[in-house]
Amino acid sequence: MILSWIGALLVGLSLGLMGSGGSILTVPVLIYLAGEQEKVAIAESLGIVGAISLIGSIPYAFKKQVHWRSVILFGLPGMMGTYGGAIIAGFVSGTFQLMLFAVVMLLAAGLMFRNKKVDAENDEQEKNQQWWLIAIEGLIVGVLTGLVGVGGGFLIVPALVLLGGLSMHLAIGTSLIIIALKSFSGFFKYLDVLEELDLSVNWELVLIFSLIGAVGSFVGKTIGSKISGEKLKRGFAIFLLFMGAYIIYMNI
Repeated sequence: MILSWIGALLVGLSLGLMGSGGSILTVPVLIYLAGEQEKVAIAESLGIVGAISLIGSIPYAFKKQVHWRSVILFGLPGMMGTYGGAIIAGFVSGTFQLMLFAVVMLLAAGLMFRNKKVDAENDEQEKNQQWWLIAIEGLIVGVLTGLVGVGGGFLIVPALVLLGGLSMHLAIGTSLIIIALKSFSGFFKYLDVLEELDLSVNWELVLIFSLIGAVGSFVGKTIGSKISGEKLKRGFAIFLLFMGAYIIYMNI
């Protein structure tokens, strides 16, 4: 189980450093290192990432690096979308979910690479948008993240940066709060799905993963504070590019 705990630490580092990537790492770690069943791993991943994100958002909140208007306008519709996406997931194949997951990652990476107008160092920057547009963005992202069974930071951060006009550091802190809200919404729906399949969550595993991951998120936050927003944005895009290509390769 030592490798599993190391994996949990990496999940926390990813969330603390980039505000995303947690579920991308958590699901494989739970399946291949902890030996969890696939659907159980997806449910546990949402619970773990939700807990780590909530704890990891605390330093950002104290430093006023959370854009609460975006949390409300983006996060609440995202919760509804995630719940609906989890329902839709029961009617599509696992291969379709993973391929959709990879394609969206590649699109997000491309947008992050191409965008040159974001002031990555100004944590107070925001673009004036109509509230309904932000809410629609949150709903769409919520459906997608619920459908592929992840927290959705890889979608939320680009949306906040490219569409919401937030800086990278401000987007990361805001993303953690939104991920927590959406992950818990999806987690509770997946509990119903598991009950119908006569499966259950390993609560001890979820607790240990969450605690170790929380430590990793604080370390990631410390490291991230020493890196410029522009470098974080490019590093995040590269991460999405490689993970998306890898998932497509594995499914083909």
